[in-house]
Amino acid sequence: MLLGIKPTVDFVFKKVFGSPENIPVLIGLLNAILKLAHPIVRVEILNPFSYQDFADDKLVVLDIRAHDSAGRWLNIEMQVTVFTGLLQRLVYYACTMYVGQLDPGREYKDLRSAISICLLNKQLFREDTIPHHRFRLADLEHGMEVTDSIEVHTLELTKYNLQEQTISSAPGIEQWAFFFLFADRYEPERLRELLPGVEFQQAISVVETIAARTEDRMMYDQRLKAQRDYEWGLDSAREEGREEGLKKGREEGREEGELVGKIQLLQELLGEESSSTASLRERTISELSEILTDLQQRLRSRESSSGGSRPGSAEAGRS
Repeated sequence: MLLGIKPTVDFVFKKVFGSPENIPVLIGLLNAILKLAHPIVRVEILNPFSYQDFADDKLVVLDIRAHDSAGRWLNIEMQVTVFTGLLQRLVYYACTMYVGQLDPGREYKDLRSAISICLLNKQLFREDTIPHHRFRLADLEHGMEVTDSIEVHTLELTKYNLQEQTISSAPGIEQWAFFFLFADRYEPERLRELLPGVEFQQAISVVETIAARTEDRMMYDQRLKAQRDYEWGLDSAREEGREEGLKKGREEGREEGELVGKIQLLQELLGEESSSTASLRERTISELSEILTDLQQRLRSRESSSGGSRPGSAEAGRS
C-alpha cells in the first residue's frame, strides 16, 4: 500500500524532524544541506514536536529550532507557499538567533553562527534554475567573509532534477528532496530500497506510523486540508486581484502593469528583446518610469531620423 503521506505537511515535517527520538534524522538533513567541513554530530531540539501545536485548523509556520554541539543556532522550516517578504523574514529570524546569544556576561567574540534554513515546495527565484542558495555576510568586491555570523539557506525542492533510476546514488540533499516530494507515492518497502541511508530508514518509519495510526492520520488529514484551504485562499486572492486589476486598474498595481506593458511594447517596436514581466515587476515604479522615458526618447529619435513613423507607435508610448 502506498504511504499516502506528504512529508511537506507541517504535522509530518515537525514529527519527523522535530521529535527528540528522531534527532539522527534531523542531523542527516542538516548535514546534507550545510555540507560542513566537520559534520554535525549532536543537536538539541529547542522546540520539540507536540500535538498541542496542531490543536486547531489554523495554518502556521512550525519551524524547528536547534542548537548543535559546535555552538551553532539553527532554524529550519518547510514552506508550501511563497509570499512577499519571505527572504527578509528568514534574515530576521537569523538575526534574532544571533542577537539572542548575547546573554549578560557573554562577549561578542563568543557569538556563533545563526543559520536560517527554508525548504520550499514552490519556486522563490523564478528566473533562476539553482535550487540551493546560501547567503552570508560578505565583501563581494574583495572576497572577504564574516565567519560565525548570519547565514540563510533557501532550497527550492522542485528545481532538483530527480530520477528514480539514479536517486540511490544521488547527493544527500537530492535524496531528501525526493523524500519530501514523492514519499507519498511509494510503498514503504520500495522507498527504503531507493533511499537506503539510516536516516531515511528512520524517517520512512515515522511516516509509515503516521499513515497507520488513526489519531495521526486524522491530524494529518486536518492539517493537509488547512494547507489546501490556505493555498486556495491565496490563489483566490491573487485571481481576484487580477480581475480587479482588469476592471479598476488595481490602483498602484495598475500603474505598474501599464508601465510594464508599455515598456514591452516599445522594446518590440525598437526591435529589442522584450524584458520578462517578472523581471520588470521586480523594479520600482520610479525605475520603470525611467526605463519608459528612455525608450520613448529613443523611439522618437529613430522616427525623426527616418522621417516617418509607424501608425500608432508614438501614441502607444505616450498613452
